[in-house]
Amino acid sequence: MKRLYTVIRRLLKPVSLTYTSRIVAFVALIAICLTGQTNKHQYSPREKAFYADPALVDFVRPGLSIKINSASISSAGAITVNYTITDPAGLPLDATGKDTPGAVVLTYFAAYIPSGQEQYVAYTTAPATGKVLGTVTRPTFEIGGVTLTSLGSGQYQYVMKSQAPAGFDASATTTIGMNGTRDLSSFNLGTSYGADTFSFVPNGAAVTVTRDVIKTASCNGCHDQLVFHGAHAFGMEQCVLCHQPQNVDPTTGNTLDLKVMIHKIHRGSSLPSVVGTSTTPGVPYQIAGFGGRISDFSDVVDPADVRRCGVCHDQTTKAAQANVFLTKPTRAACGSCHDNVNFDSGANHVAGFQKDDTQCANCHIPQGEMPFDASIMGAHVVPTDTKTAYPQNPNTLLAGLNFKITGVTNTSAGKAPTVNFTLQDDSGNNIAPSKLGSISFTMAGPSTDYGYTSFGSDTSSTPGYVTESAAKASCDSGGACSYTFTHTIPAAATGTFAIGGEARIVETVLAGTTSQQSVQYGAINPVVNFSVDGSKVSPRRTVVALSNCNSCHVQLSLHGTLRNQVEYCVMCHNPSNSDFTQRPSATVGADKTQPNQGINMALMVHRIHNGVNGPANGEKNPYIIVGFRGSHNDFSDVGYPAMSPTGAVAYTQNCSMCHVNGSEQKLPIGLNAVADPQGWTTPAQATASACSGCHVSKGEAAHFAANTDPNLGESCSVCHAAGAQFAVDAEHTQ
Repeated sequence: MKRLYTVIRRLLKPVSLTYTSRIVAFVALIAICLTGQTNKHQYSPREKAFYADPALVDFVRPGLSIKINSASISSAGAITVNYTITDPAGLPLDATGKDTPGAVVLTYFAAYIPSGQEQYVAYTTAPATGKVLGTVTRPTFEIGGVTLTSLGSGQYQYVMKSQAPAGFDASATTTIGMNGTRDLSSFNLGTSYGADTFSFVPNGAAVTVTRDVIKTASCNGCHDQLVFHGAHAFGMEQCVLCHQPQNVDPTTGNTLDLKVMIHKIHRGSSLPSVVGTSTTPGVPYQIAGFGGRISDFSDVVDPADVRRCGVCHDQTTKAAQANVFLTKPTRAACGSCHDNVNFDSGANHVAGFQKDDTQCANCHIPQGEMPFDASIMGAHVVPTDTKTAYPQNPNTLLAGLNFKITGVTNTSAGKAPTVNFTLQDDSGNNIAPSKLGSISFTMAGPSTDYGYTSFGSDTSSTPGYVTESAAKASCDSGGACSYTFTHTIPAAATGTFAIGGEARIVETVLAGTTSQQSVQYGAINPVVNFSVDGSKVSPRRTVVALSNCNSCHVQLSLHGTLRNQVEYCVMCHNPSNSDFTQRPSATVGADKTQPNQGINMALMVHRIHNGVNGPANGEKNPYIIVGFRGSHNDFSDVGYPAMSPTGAVAYTQNCSMCHVNGSEQKLPIGLNAVADPQGWTTPAQATASACSGCHVSKGEAAHFAANTDPNLGESCSVCHAAGAQFAVDAEHTQ
């Protein structure tokens, strides 16, 4: 009630409102209070308020909503913005923090689109100095302008320090951006963030010119929450205001124009300028950020494959200029990825020099009849995507490979199971196993936890599972095939076992043309579960969803396109497995001297995605896997693309980006110990191993060990189970 009284008192204070409007505001506030239970804001499990004392939450009402109501530019160039700040329930906030909990700090920036142009030019600018370009003027934001006037009820009027120049174009689309932080750390509720943008035409006309190429939702598939510059820039709507041709990095000389910078960042490690040539060494792609800190993007690998332009340029988002990358190719945008092309001289450009962009669309049409041509879609198509990209041209289609297990017989313990299956192309034509590049079946069990079942002394190289080639499977004239394992289900086996399949094929597309390509692709891995002792079939627990993986990876496929389903991956990436079969043949000498690397799914995926955070947080050894033919796979430079509330990448606290059904809270207490030869302890208990994928320090390893009894096992659930004081979900909030 104290807060209610404070707000009522503020409403009744003399302000620049009429008596009638104050009464209306007062009545509205009472209505909000009386209906508070039905309009109460619901906090998500990702927010600290979700787990806090309800009484405290009701008082503080964490969160920050910014709404720009109007803006104007006077004839003298003064830029004024009127806005409202409220909590998530719509109750007004006092920016000073005196009458409502938490002071609110706001930043402002403004830009316009000049007549006849497509990108913004900033009104809010500041000088920046660097060793390459000297002193330049570039976009920025401002805090604290000419005047800030409270209009009551959370409404404010702000006059910016930056002004429109004399003779400014009053008919140009102008956009105001605002960001705010509300400090609630004294209540142990962290910091709340808010942002808004507002477009208008100073002369009062309707807004008809916009810059709307990519929606924030497209970025958030990987980035989760698109935020930059310490929470001073939110979403694409704000990025485009500053990152335009006016913006440069004086330290490196690189342009910070979004259409160039973003392409270069996402191509990163494969930029021609970074890779270099046999005679010219590569040059790192770097940008000097706040305080001169250098950000090096030379090791970035786009998890979706940078050729899939449509992941960002999503045509389903209803962005006003969503198809501009198809209809208006430019030297700047195209040259950002293809940065070994010199349009002035014509070097590395089939069409020679180009003095401007007027001729680009003549050759680079949106899409031709066939893939791999000079069209924009054709030049960027991933070979395995040709079927969906060119459905209108049957001459370019991959035939398709559909692999189904129709049944498994002889499934009792001690028997060799027989797998019945079919192989067909997308037209329903049968494919003989002999026509495939590879076909195999893998058996593992029990489903309660894979990893420590032996299928015979000759399977020591495949601990916990057995894989057999089915290239010699028999098939009848109708396409029904069968394969009988040479290995048997262990005689003492109980519970549910699983058999999964993998197959791939190589096809040639556009045969006889200059665009001829051999395309290798795999079938979706079929997996079936069966009981070996007559008990109820119980598939392995579901921890993550492939659809979540594909939010970033689009089409997750590994091991030469053979493996692509999570329920199949876990059969081999089990608690007892490591890279021991490949490490003796390591191509990097130092790898041969190191212990084997654990590759259990939970351990491996967490450590890969935790990448750059590992060494910084005290990891004992960088996470390096020796792969097929001794390949060196160092994941220490992996920057998980998800962003923190302040814009830092490699933010791994949103477990639900991968996990489903709250599986991250279902601690694997009592499951098989995990081999982790390069970790602090090996084997590690199941829960400790999963958590140590991100919590990699020696001290954290000691914490795991201190809370594990050799006879009773792990006690993690006492503190970290769902609902406990330090539950997993509560500890990963923001």
